[in-house]
Amino acid sequence: MDINSIILSGVSLGGMGLLFGAGLAFASQKFAVEVDERVTQILDVLPGANCGGCGYPGCGGFANGVVAGDAPVSGCPVGGPDCTAAIAQIMGMDAGAGTKMIARVLCAGTKEQCKDKYEYNGIHDCIAATQLAGGPKTCTYGCMGLGTCERVCPFDAIHVNEHGVAVVDEEKCTACNKCVVECPKNIIQLIPYSQFVVVDCMNVERGGHVKKNCGVSCIACGMCEKACPFDAIHVIDNKAIIDYDKCTNCGICVKKCPTKAIWQEEDGERVKMKRALKKPKKKAKPAKEAKEDAGNETDKKLN
Repeated sequence: MDINSIILSGVSLGGMGLLFGAGLAFASQKFAVEVDERVTQILDVLPGANCGGCGYPGCGGFANGVVAGDAPVSGCPVGGPDCTAAIAQIMGMDAGAGTKMIARVLCAGTKEQCKDKYEYNGIHDCIAATQLAGGPKTCTYGCMGLGTCERVCPFDAIHVNEHGVAVVDEEKCTACNKCVVECPKNIIQLIPYSQFVVVDCMNVERGGHVKKNCGVSCIACGMCEKACPFDAIHVIDNKAIIDYDKCTNCGICVKKCPTKAIWQEEDGERVKMKRALKKPKKKAKPAKEAKEDAGNETDKKLN
């Protein structure tokens, strides 16, 4: 091959490369899409978990949502208060006082309390097991303990314990909502971190079979509702539900519950910290005392 041909070919290819490179550089400048610098700044302070807990497809989508005004500055459950404050500063907004949330498995139906109605030998997955007569547990609304929630958690914050029920590690949980969405029984909910009185049951059935199915099942007796001095718990659709905004963690409902379906954390450092976060509200007077006070006021006016 002639050396001149080789040189000519090299020069031609080099010239074409320069020409195409110049064209691409011009196109990138001419058709460039401007990116709000705040999006980049928000991405820098986000944890980068891309968990989707904010409701957006990754941290990039959330950052764009915040700048567009479609997402709240407190929308990242993983980043916590520090991340919220940093995003609010970037956006020139007030972060406000947010409430830390954690996931909670609302079921205490361990394998000792809630037996199996059949032996399950299928795929070790809650969703798969649910397809067979609602799952192996005698309680249709109980945790099956097959670990689907455990496998989807990106923070290693939920595990099935030796009693066959999933339990959340409150210090690791970021409220990303993945386990809540994945649970086929819908027994995992987000609750305030400061809450340590919880109804650990999602059963909505009534009748004698309920107690037979699970020894710690809510039987919708209403004793908790009658005993609560703060009107913070009500039986709705055969299930006791706590209003966390009204609840003061007094524990009266825990003592009144005949089946121990309402659970309270034992005293310890974590409870002390939670008590500090949730200040007790002024105790309401029982109906009898309120009636007597009203009668006394009437007597005074008559006299």
